[in-house]
Amino acid sequence: MKFLWSIISSMLILTMVLSCTERIDLPLDESSVKLVVDGTVNNDTAVSTIYLSKTTSYYYDQDPPKVTGASVNITDGVTVYELNETTPGEYQTFADFHGTEGLTYTLNIKLAISVGGYTEYTATSTMPHATILDSVNLVFYPEWSEDGVWEVRCFMMDPQTADFYRFMISRNDKSITDTLDEWFVTDDRFFNGTYTYGAAVYYLDQTQEDERLISGDKVTVELNTMSKEYNNFLYEAQIELQGSDPLFSGPPANVKGNISNGAIGFFAAYTVSRAYNLVRNPKSAIQN
Repeated sequence: MKFLWSIISSMLILTMVLSCTERIDLPLDESSVKLVVDGTVNNDTAVSTIYLSKTTSYYYDQDPPKVTGASVNITDGVTVYELNETTPGEYQTFADFHGTEGLTYTLNIKLAISVGGYTEYTATSTMPHATILDSVNLVFYPEWSEDGVWEVRCFMMDPQTADFYRFMISRNDKSITDTLDEWFVTDDRFFNGTYTYGAAVYYLDQTQEDERLISGDKVTVELNTMSKEYNNFLYEAQIELQGSDPLFSGPPANVKGNISNGAIGFFAAYTVSRAYNLVRNPKSAIQN
């Protein structure tokens, strides 16, 4: 559907450029509905949630339809963890569930009513070994914006292996980076096997109300170590979210996930490490 809409947009713009008034009606195929899966497990002791929904047409102006009544479980090859549907389309583990580094987890979904011609879907993901975040520093640059910018720096030892990371920021335990386009996703090609002495992972613009810091605030960095496949999925999704000029770029492609039977989305296993720092004086140069 996005591919088709890109074609339609291109044709509409080209029509305006050529000052053509002829109406062009293109038939849209709205019959191809797919299952959408969004879910993760990590090594934190917390609830893990699997979200199930269905794709809709471009012109559908409501939230995507939730998929209810499914049987969902996660297994590590030995133990099977059954998930409960807590709200429509949301399936959760018990609060004390946590993953283990190095284990491969399989998500199994059995639908009450078929979507996309299938009732059963699976996905697997291996949880990487954690990279530990040692500490966080905050550096203030008053000249970088009208009210200044805080640079968030991280200290950690990167392993010799090829690793893939996501950095997320919270202030006083409330997430600042709570949407896909705000996540910092990267590989370790520029610091592989070395110690990062204050690598910049985020910038907090003090002109933005949701990023503004005051003395005493706690800034927490969450480091997720994840697979190359999940890294690529997030990166491609961010690119897709940014959009492009249809006149000067190719048509958008579906973001590659890991769910079977043509479903859209990703099931990921990743590790969590956190470190924080307190803002002592918003105008000081460095917070140690």
